[in-house]
Amino acid sequence: MECIVINGKKRLVGNVAISGAKNAAVAIIPATIVSGGVCVLDNVPCIEDVYNLVKALESLGAKCNFNEESHTLVVDATNVNSHVVDDNLAKANRASYYFMGALLARFGKVEMPTPGGCDFGSRPMDYHFKGFQALGATYAESHGTVSLEAKDGLKGANIYLDSPSVGATINIMIAAVFAKGTTIIENAAKEPHIVDTANFLNKLGARIHGAGMDIIRIVGVDELWGGEYTIIPDQIEAGTYMIAAAITAGDVTVDNIIPKHMESLTSKLREIGVEIYEDLDSIQVVSSGNIKGCDVKTAVYPGFPTDLQPQMAALLCVGTTRSIITENIYENRYRYAGELRRLGAQPELKQRSLILEGNNTLTGASVEACDLRAGAALVIAGLAAKGETQISGIEHLDRGYENLVQKLQALGADVKRVTV
Repeated sequence: MECIVINGKKRLVGNVAISGAKNAAVAIIPATIVSGGVCVLDNVPCIEDVYNLVKALESLGAKCNFNEESHTLVVDATNVNSHVVDDNLAKANRASYYFMGALLARFGKVEMPTPGGCDFGSRPMDYHFKGFQALGATYAESHGTVSLEAKDGLKGANIYLDSPSVGATINIMIAAVFAKGTTIIENAAKEPHIVDTANFLNKLGARIHGAGMDIIRIVGVDELWGGEYTIIPDQIEAGTYMIAAAITAGDVTVDNIIPKHMESLTSKLREIGVEIYEDLDSIQVVSSGNIKGCDVKTAVYPGFPTDLQPQMAALLCVGTTRSIITENIYENRYRYAGELRRLGAQPELKQRSLILEGNNTLTGASVEACDLRAGAALVIAGLAAKGETQISGIEHLDRGYENLVQKLQALGADVKRVTV
């Protein structure tokens, strides 16, 4: 078993370069299936979720070449010859559900198991299926396998999402690129990786308008071609290092980012006493270590992202006043709270809120990551804890953070990856 071991109380100082966005990459990679040529993707993060999706693409007949040194993935999907996604590969990664939209667009049918991923509550696929059915596909599910088929082809439709689901917005958008006529998605999600996926598809010749707004219009086309596209920086990875700098009284410049994507976090960091200096593609975080408490409510973009909620909770554990975090996206995302208690925090859970009294002195202990962002929260807490913190379950971290240990070491953290 591999673990991350941290000797805390080291101030983080220096620069850290952010990798490509996980949430954009895991949508764009399956979307290459609709291409009529070779796609060259730049700034692709070297993470397990990407590796799994590449394997899934290859199992469908695509030719892939991933140069990890240059972060370039070349995909030739012209010979994709199957609409059936491998069970094990799909279950390893929740983002495998984007193969539904891509294969439905290309072949008019798809068969795959229910996707896997982090377990932090119910994340129903209802909105996805509602959208596919509106486009003309029939849906069936049996023994954990989902089957979709559009015998008469996909046709443009007006689709209203009861809630602005990120996954459903992207999946319907991908499926609709070849649909006859115009598809309109109302109450669409607005996250940056939705815009990035739309920009990628448009680069191939799709006609998608309004991504990043409430209403997205997709005018169906007859074919798409290949092209080269650079994936945006990862706002969640950037936020993780910004919070790590804040909790360690650090001075860290986060490079290769889009500051606008970070506005909800930078606003909260300023509110709790952290200095933020923005440049064109970087943010400098300077912290005295004297952290005030605050209230945080997660929301769809441009609100505070649920994927930074656990990390923010770790930071507010050492705040000088009471904080309340309210999770409005997923109902079971506080599973990490028990692990924070092992480190000396005293979080109190009340329905969808986590109450943090603050003034906690964190002390190293053995803890376990239960999901990707919970693991990041434990790393942040370990950086501030006195003594040694040993974190197991780090396979979750490998799914979304590239070279996490090496990047922290370069900033001055006493951290290493060991086999126990």
